[in-house]
Amino acid sequence: MTFQLNEILETISFPYLNHFDIRTVTMGLSLRDCHRSGDQQTADAVYDKLCFEAKDLVKEVDQISQKFNIPIANKRMAITPVSVLCDGKGAQAPLLIAHAIDKAAKELGLDFIGGYSALIDKGITKGERNLIEALPQVLTETDRLCSSFNVATTRTGLNMDAIILLSKKILETAELTKERDAIGCAKLVVFANAVEDNPFMAGAFHGMSMGDKSVSVGISGPGVVRQVLAEAPKDLPLQDIYTLIKKTSFKMTRVGELFLTEAAKRLQCDQGIIDISLAPTPTPGDSVGEVLELIGVDQIGTHGTTAALALLNDAIKKGGTMATSKVGGLSGAFIPLSEDAAMIESAKSGTLTLDKLEAMTCVCSVGLDMVAVPGDIPLATLVGIIADECALGMVNNKTTGVRIIPVPGKTTGDTAIFGGLLGEAPIISIHDKQASGLLNRGGYIPTPVQGFRN
Repeated sequence: MTFQLNEILETISFPYLNHFDIRTVTMGLSLRDCHRSGDQQTADAVYDKLCFEAKDLVKEVDQISQKFNIPIANKRMAITPVSVLCDGKGAQAPLLIAHAIDKAAKELGLDFIGGYSALIDKGITKGERNLIEALPQVLTETDRLCSSFNVATTRTGLNMDAIILLSKKILETAELTKERDAIGCAKLVVFANAVEDNPFMAGAFHGMSMGDKSVSVGISGPGVVRQVLAEAPKDLPLQDIYTLIKKTSFKMTRVGELFLTEAAKRLQCDQGIIDISLAPTPTPGDSVGEVLELIGVDQIGTHGTTAALALLNDAIKKGGTMATSKVGGLSGAFIPLSEDAAMIESAKSGTLTLDKLEAMTCVCSVGLDMVAVPGDIPLATLVGIIADECALGMVNNKTTGVRIIPVPGKTTGDTAIFGGLLGEAPIISIHDKQASGLLNRGGYIPTPVQGFRN
């Protein structure tokens, strides 16, 4: 798309730009040509390709940021699911490849690389099983590698055996990283209907249907929307609030497209997508929760929150899709508990509960995100929480995910401290009764009737 000068000037000078940032520029890279005869040779090939293809990523993104005077919070990469490289390899391949990826990320100056991933909604191969077995060690011994697993889709059903296996690995990872409040679990997402072009962590991977190399942009801006709503009349009807949010999303997305066009040209790769999600940070004022409170609830989590979130999410999507033909990823409003100041306060006060969070995920992007729970959570309860959220995504034909953190030694009312963009999370209460039957039965939940579209 060609930008006219007056359009660029209007976009980059809109009134609330001082509250806006580009949350991430993420390069997607195929590693399917990195198969070698041995485990170490494959890991070496992965390292070499990452270092070569992304050698200019950080430098060029920083120059774009300076050119337009808009901050870019993160420079990231998303790679082909590592499970693809593990088929036909030995049991040590996943760990060797993971260390190679993490080493490359550090040398390149990247914040994160996503793609220690597998698509296991229908079954699990030997290579994928090796990947999962290595997961706790990988998440403990690496710093910048993120992991995701797709365990359900509307077309295939829900793989309960996969959820049970991953739940065990989550508890193992929590124990191995207990000295840092189980931060290893913050780098792992379990998905239903995972998308191939998500630029946000921890769920990013470069999908199998995509090309060799692309770049995508994830915009942010809850602070922008908050400022717009704070200046609106308190009795403005909801449809007019909707219009304000939609117009604001349109302008933010135009900035995102400007960045995407420039990044693809400089990095000499395909234009990917613009993810128009509102992604909060722990900084006061940069909160999706505060936006919902300005829309009309006393505190996020109380009655009416889901309706307010539905309005916000749809307005963001409509404004963004009018601004560009490249909308993709997850796109909407994120509700990561530990990364949103208003949500943290609401959870501490008891207004925002796990059950209400699950209800909110019916209308927003992703799902239960950065939720800390007591470290002694029973396996059956953890399985039930993940299964509930993935079933919601499967039946409603939407992407949902679970990034849950059992924190050893801590219980309801305590706080887990992660630092940086991950913030801190109050340990949220769980139900006493368990899903023991789901754990003992295993198996899979078949495709819902919604999945039959042929």
